Amino acid sequence: MYHAIAERPPAAVRALSVSPGAFAGQMEVLHRRGFTPVTLARLAAVWRGGGELPARPVLVTFDDGYEGVHRHALPVLASYSFAATLFVSTGWLRGPYDEGGAPDTMLDWDQVRELAGAGLEIGGHSHTHPELDQLDDDRLGSEVRRCREIIAGELGTAPDSFAYPYGYSSRRVRRTVRAAGFAQSVAVGNALARRRQGPYALERVTVRRTTGPEEFGRLVEGRSVARTFAADRALTKGYAFVRRARRAASLGRTAAAGRW
Repeated sequence: MYHAIAERPPAAVRALSVSPGAFAGQMEVLHRRGFTPVTLARLAAVWRGGGELPARPVLVTFDDGYEGVHRHALPVLASYSFAATLFVSTGWLRGPYDEGGAPDTMLDWDQVRELAGAGLEIGGHSHTHPELDQLDDDRLGSEVRRCREIIAGELGTAPDSFAYPYGYSSRRVRRTVRAAGFAQSVAVGNALARRRQGPYALERVTVRRTTGPEEFGRLVEGRSVARTFAADRALTKGYAFVRRARRAASLGRTAAAGRW
């Protein structure tokens, strides 16, 4: 899971950014070790019984829609004929649907079309990148449906894949994503994707600014993943409890207000 690819990203995205040189080196690692990147749509189709995966499949994914994906990542991907999946927050992209609030320079729709034309799968990532599990049903449905409708209108094809902003989801969120027409979705989890996770809760491994060549090599080989992300996973579990409590409190306040 990548975010921004940039030399000097702003502080808001620096930790989750990767330099262009580091990204090129990481793709070289995949090439040298015989990995074949596939899109999320292809992985899901095979797992549903449609064809076979290559011997060493890997998903290369980008969240949000940063301009550096076009400027820096696309030439590297093209040089190896690598597939990838880009999840865009439609209200952050430059153009007629821009709602503001993006943390860095984002793609415009011509660039998204060029990426799609180069073979990248374009997936949804909500409209304005909120914490979906904290929204009421109406706002949740609007965020997911609007994202899919905008992508379909701009690209001529509705997206099949979705990524949860911040990786946060719940059973209610997953039902909403499915009802909107998405066939599969990914979270974060910092674990390898497994078929048993189901099509709407596939996990990914975060690539950070601090991810060095040796660590990246271990991660793509599936080694030391649990140990590398042990602290992250512990925090995630604790925060999941907090988020459920926050959501329950919000619902309680809404119900109380409705009795007045």
